[in-house]
Amino acid sequence: MSFLDHLEELRWRIIISFIGIAAGTIISWIFIDYIVEDILLYPALKHSIKLQNIQPFGQLVLYLKVAIIIGIIISIPNIFYQIWKFISPALKENEKKYIFSIVLFSSLCFFAGIMFAYYIMLPFTLKFINVFGTDSVENNFSLDLYFDIILSIMLAAGVVFELPMLSFFLSKIGILKPEFMRKFRKHSIVVILVIAAFLTPGTDPVAQILLAIPLLILYEISIFVSKYSQKKV
Repeated sequence: MSFLDHLEELRWRIIISFIGIAAGTIISWIFIDYIVEDILLYPALKHSIKLQNIQPFGQLVLYLKVAIIIGIIISIPNIFYQIWKFISPALKENEKKYIFSIVLFSSLCFFAGIMFAYYIMLPFTLKFINVFGTDSVENNFSLDLYFDIILSIMLAAGVVFELPMLSFFLSKIGILKPEFMRKFRKHSIVVILVIAAFLTPGTDPVAQILLAIPLLILYEISIFVSKYSQKKV
């Protein structure tokens, strides 16, 4: 394929990805009340966190933002598939057969990260920010800030849970080796702490630690995955 052909292929993959996001956004908008009230607001209600809207169209903008983000999450399998289909011409025939499996397990890893954030990270984080401080000050959180926190934590966890699949692919094509990962294990700890601080919102130390711990575990799992999937010479 020529350079222009690659650009045309990329354009169509992007268009199809956006069509999937639009479809996911429409689906999420149909169930937006349930998503917002019964799912996303539930952690706040469970921990007695008081939320307030201080913007005239705050709830409308928030609902639109949530619909788009949930639409992206719903369309993640399609996005992964379009990415790998664009990359596939550069792969060998024996490597192309892994595309479906990679898309499937990449999607499962992403959704596993979302579930980990919702059921483990968020309860600890919300409990910490709600009880920390003096009783003389009432903690009332703005609605948009609350949703920014929980959505960013969920998306960050979904991204970091992709580490084993990334390790599998890079090892399969011979770029990454388990010996390299073992050699720089100590350095990876520092990098993981920096990544956790970057991906979590604000300066919440609880969220950073809760994200760093699974990252360290995933790094060790990735070493095993890299060893298992390493190309045979």
